[in-house]
Order: sequence, then structure tokens, then C-alpha cells
Amino acid sequence: MAESPYPELKKSHVPERVGRPWTDHKPPPSAPVWAVIGGLGSFYVLVAALEMEVFDALANRGAIPGIPPDVTAPELAKEMGVSAPHLEALLDSLAVLGLLERVGGRYGLNDTAARYLTSDGAASMASLVPVAPGPLENWSHLAETIRAGRPADPIDDDPAGFYRPLVEGTFTTMLRAATRADLQVRYSAMTAPRVLDLGAGGAPWAIAVLKACPNATAVINDIGGVIEVAQRHTAEHGVADRCEFRPGDFHTIDIEPESYDIAVLGHVCRTEGTEGAQRIIIRTHEALRPEGRLLLADYFVAPEPQWSPHSALMGMTMMASTTNGFPITAAQTADWLQEAGFEHLRLIEPIGHQFAYVATKPRS
Repeated sequence: MAESPYPELKKSHVPERVGRPWTDHKPPPSAPVWAVIGGLGSFYVLVAALEMEVFDALANRGAIPGIPPDVTAPELAKEMGVSAPHLEALLDSLAVLGLLERVGGRYGLNDTAARYLTSDGAASMASLVPVAPGPLENWSHLAETIRAGRPADPIDDDPAGFYRPLVEGTFTTMLRAATRADLQVRYSAMTAPRVLDLGAGGAPWAIAVLKACPNATAVINDIGGVIEVAQRHTAEHGVADRCEFRPGDFHTIDIEPESYDIAVLGHVCRTEGTEGAQRIIIRTHEALRPEGRLLLADYFVAPEPQWSPHSALMGMTMMASTTNGFPITAAQTADWLQEAGFEHLRLIEPIGHQFAYVATKPRS
């Protein structure tokens, strides 16, 4: 009998164990391992393309999804002033990743690139991609972080330097989620709600409520170096005159008790650890009027993490770079809300993969 191509499996698949002669049992595919190995290179391929404004260059040539690609790598390289062979390798890699269209050696935008990767795309992520993983050096020390129980270089030492580019990059997506949430939360039906937005980042949730309710007002909080992003975005959306900005740590700033109709915790709880998240949820409960509602948005891990891979990996990003950050589950978040005194919990998904709990403070 010919030798098996997988001789190591003879130890576990001999007739004494499987009850039949050797029949060339095949091992599982290595594709999942190679996918992870290729992930680093794929990330840098996309970062390089964004840094070189490849997608914008194609858009400026009139490339439209659905229209046959019409530019070659040498033509585009000449316009961009770069090496044609090197650009072609980059374009081919983008096509392999599903981020460009390639037909017969000509390139163009596909729907994904036009929507998410051009600088003026409808849901542009161009500024988010480079900063989404957090400080890259922290990933190279992840094993040390896990052994020690904390990152060697946590972003807590310079939180504004970490969070400012992150909130800039996520603003477009979060504003879409906050705006669409009105279909399920119906804050537009409120007369003149007062909003408390803690750790607001660019303040997408406050902006969505203020635009839906002409008589609404908001208190917007974040740390110095980040709250300026909220000030700029509220001005751009024409609602800054109805906002009060309170810089500082949301655990310690002054907050009036029972004074708000809506409180927002947008993607802050997973940065706080269990104790910190519970404290800030309690603060929002105290700040809300009876029947006021808390909107708590985050990436919640499902009971089986493989059901929510994005959430699990976003939690790992926090763990890699912050002292207290961890993945948080939907179940533990619901427990925190109920322990703080909230009721009528609902988990909504305004847009794909963007979830938020809506919880109500009871009358008494």
C-alpha cells in the first residue's frame, strides 16, 4: 500500500482505532491560518492605497461602479507619478481583496470602494481604516500584555492622541446609526428633550437628536483634545447654538440629577472595565428624569463569540491598548442596566452591526 501523504495521521487513524484499513484521511484545511497571516499584509495594502489616494484618483477619472473599468496601471501610474509595476501589484492586491474591479488589465471602482473608500463616499471609512486597530506597536506586544494583565504602553497616558482620530474616523458611521435609531426610539416625537451625551466623541447621537427635535438642547462631554471634534461637528450640522460643552472626565464632571430626558453612552463602556462601566451607567440613571431613556451603544459580544466576530475583535483592540478596556457582552450589559435600576430594555440595530440598548428609568 502506498505511503499516505499525511503520515502523521497514521497514529490516530490506524485500523485498531478506526476499524478499517488506511484510506488516506485528509487533515483540515489550513485556509483559516493563512487568512490570519495575510491579514497584516491586507491591512497595509489598504492603508497604502488610501495614503496614495488611489480610490480618489479612480473616482476623479469618472470611474463609476457598474461601468466597465477603463484605466490601466501604467496610465494611472503616470497620472499619479508613481512606479507602474509597483502600482499594478497594489491594484491587483486590492482586486483580490474585493476592493477594486479588474477586467482585462483595466481597473475601476466597485460598489464597496465607491461607498466606503473614496474620501467623499456616502459612508466613507477612508479616515477610519488607518486608526481603527489602535497603536500598531501594541499588537506586536500582545503576548506581553496578556501575561502582565496590562499594556506596556497604554493609551491612557495620552487618551486624546488615541481617541481623537478614532472619533473622527467613526463619525460618519455613528451619525448614520444615530439618525436611523429614531425609527425605533422616536425621539423626533419628543417636544423639547434635554440630552446628556457623555464621552460623546464627535457627538453623533446628540446631533441626531437635535436635528430631529428643533427645540431639543444638549450637554456634550468629552476630554480636552476630543471635545473640540464635537464642537466642530455640531457647528457643521447647525446645532452648536443648542449645545453646552463640558470638558472633563465623565466620572467626575458635574451632572445635574433628574434633569435629562435622554442620556447617551456611545461606545464608551468597553473602555471602562466592569467597575467603570457600572459607575457611569449609575451616573446616567441619576441624571435622567423619571421615564427618561438611556441609549447605550457598543459592540456587544454574543453568547458564543464566533457569532459576533467584529465585536469580539473590537473588544480585543481595547484590551491591547487600554488599561481597563475589554470585550463586553450583551448579557452583562443588560445586567448592569437592570442593577442600576433601568427597565424595559430593548436591543436595537439601527444599521448593520451597530447595536444599542434602549433602557428606561422608571417613574419611581
